[in-house]
Amino acid sequence: MASHVLAGPPGDCCFKAVKHSGTPVGKRIEIAGVPTYISEPSTQLADGRKKIILYLADVFGPFFLNNQLIQDYLAENGFLVLGIDYFFGDGFGFHLDEEGFDRMAWIENAKVKANEVYPKWLETVRETYGMKFHPDNCSKLKSMQGTDARYFSVGYCFGAPFALDLATTNKVSASAFAHPAFLNEEHFTKLTKPLLLLCAESDHTFPLESRRRAEDLLVEAKASYHISVFSGVSHGFAVRCDLEIENERWAKEEAARQTVDWFTRFSQ
Repeated sequence: MASHVLAGPPGDCCFKAVKHSGTPVGKRIEIAGVPTYISEPSTQLADGRKKIILYLADVFGPFFLNNQLIQDYLAENGFLVLGIDYFFGDGFGFHLDEEGFDRMAWIENAKVKANEVYPKWLETVRETYGMKFHPDNCSKLKSMQGTDARYFSVGYCFGAPFALDLATTNKVSASAFAHPAFLNEEHFTKLTKPLLLLCAESDHTFPLESRRRAEDLLVEAKASYHISVFSGVSHGFAVRCDLEIENERWAKEEAARQTVDWFTRFSQ
């Protein structure tokens, strides 16, 4: 039986943005030939283990200023953050004013490209920065560049299914998403890792009935989860809200704080 869709494809709200201001402190690197934004913490765990967040961006990509600033905030709180640019510099932000741009064709092409490059990128990240601790990994760790690491994944809109897929494996310690797209029931029924859901009160991509169905599935699965629903905001609030509106600004900042707290809880 096919798994029912709970979060649909990106809609109009996914392609609107208020650009924020600030100076990013991360840098651009390449991992497995894929451009990647890296933002590094000033400290690490006392026992030397790394805490690594895989940042899976919305359609604007990890080099969109708003996303860079969020990644820097996560890094300020003790995490090494890696943001894969599965759009290869062709995030939607470059097409905002392009007359006649075929948005849906762009999405479909982006999905194909992302699904092609992501597995190798993830494999290379783990080889470079260390594998999540597991007894079976001990012999491998001795010959790797990286030391033992704890991984976390957070996905926004387009990036949510990548974060949820990881949460069905032992490759991460916990996951989170905000205003997701492209999710079905299996993403929740197969969940094995703690999940933070950051949801907008108004979200045509992940509407109320889908959110409640997702909660039912998480309860049935006896999953570890937390759901935050932010009133007065819509899809995209965690990245692209209007900071001049106090409620939107608070919701965005609180979503980032909760992400840090959630991952810190499971980094022990």
